[in-house]
Amino acid sequence: MHIADGRSLWQRVRPYVLVFDLPLALIIGALLSVGLITLYSAGIAIPGKVWDQLRNIAAAVMVMWFVANIPPQTMMRLAVPAYALGVALLVAVALFGVIKGGSRRWLYIGTQIQPSELMKIAMPLMLAWFFQREQGHVRWQTYAMAALLLAIPAGLIARQPDLGTALLVTAAGAYVIFLGGLSWRALAVLAGLAAAALPALWAVMHDYQRDRVLTLIDPYHDPLGKGFHIIQSMIAIGSGGVTGKGWTHGTQAHLEFIPERTTDFIFAVFSEEFGLLGNLVLMVLYLLLIARGMAIAMNAPTLFTRLLAGSVTMIYFTYAFVNMGMVSGIVPVVGVPLPFMSYGGTALMTLGLGGGILMSVQRHR
Repeated sequence: MHIADGRSLWQRVRPYVLVFDLPLALIIGALLSVGLITLYSAGIAIPGKVWDQLRNIAAAVMVMWFVANIPPQTMMRLAVPAYALGVALLVAVALFGVIKGGSRRWLYIGTQIQPSELMKIAMPLMLAWFFQREQGHVRWQTYAMAALLLAIPAGLIARQPDLGTALLVTAAGAYVIFLGGLSWRALAVLAGLAAAALPALWAVMHDYQRDRVLTLIDPYHDPLGKGFHIIQSMIAIGSGGVTGKGWTHGTQAHLEFIPERTTDFIFAVFSEEFGLLGNLVLMVLYLLLIARGMAIAMNAPTLFTRLLAGSVTMIYFTYAFVNMGMVSGIVPVVGVPLPFMSYGGTALMTLGLGGGILMSVQRHR
């Protein structure tokens, strides 16, 4: 077999090893580092948390590297199978899924999986492929079909019930539909219809979901019960002041007043220990992450890659906004982690997959 141009082994494998977009990798690395520092403090009484998270990060980086090597053309071919597999798994969950805490969200197939996580990426993949196929003759029927493709998995996830994930999947698909050319006028009409449907939504919500909305409006109506956790979280954020109490010196976290302090409420721990200045630095990092993602989307060569990169970037924004909002008491409490900071393997895999998609789009321009 002929060896081309006498290049060394490193020269031949280098394009497949050094696949990360440097600005994006540096931003994600900074967020992961801040997350590990905060997790050490939040989980100081829980041995092994940091080492477990390091393993999660290693797995997420491997996923990111693997996906960054996949050309967008291959992703486009995988869009329909990934969407079909995700919907099939959601139907399987509805039929014979594992029930935990009153919710049927998991499926056991040798190991336990949560298929709704797959839809966070499969949904924008599918809709980006759909709009690429319809490019040049987009009509109102196109948007109606896209809405149907979005409603099927979102409805199955909401039925589990998992309203938080259903809203995230809906947001991921809605970003593609909007970036695909939906007019502001149509968006205003849809927003009006959504507002008009709120009474019907309230009627079908579960009691615990209604309690979350009522707690958002007035957490002090049950300060020692349903409102206790969000009140303690807001106390932690406020008590941090401008400069914070110092690393590992947060009283709300170490006295175990903050719920889920290593996962969904890690932002409260960070705010108490690093204060307003730390929060500003963290928000700048997330703004840089979103700005870099949008720059990659704008420079993408095809409609498919532009829509996909734009949607993945806005998923990062949604995660960060919703998590910080719920911990601060401005949106209802839902199970949304803080990107690249909260402890957990599944969420990190999804976020790493999204980062790999952005890097693939940038690499294969």
